Amino acid sequence: MYEIIQSAKFSKWLSGLKDQQARMRVHVRLDRMMFGNFGDAEPIGEGLSELRIHYGPGYRLYYMQRVTRVVMLCGGDKSSQHRDIEKAKTIAKQWRD
Repeated sequence: MYEIIQSAKFSKWLSGLKDQQARMRVHVRLDRMMFGNFGDAEPIGEGLSELRIHYGPGYRLYYMQRVTRVVMLCGGDKSSQHRDIEKAKTIAKQWRD
């Protein structure tokens, strides 16, 4: 079983989602991750990965993983993907320090 930890940035993003269906889909995905089912996820470099949710604008969740501990760094959608990746790298550095 995996431990899922949400950074403050990720929690703020998730609670700010206006689309209730999208928020529910993110919560379902986080629940599945606890049991090792990450779904559509790919490494993006520097020890980070991107999880894709094919709904609405194409939601993206960025995380880093150490064995069974997963830290959710930030979220966004396809339109803000490049900015979100840079944001995730910055947050990951803070968690590593």
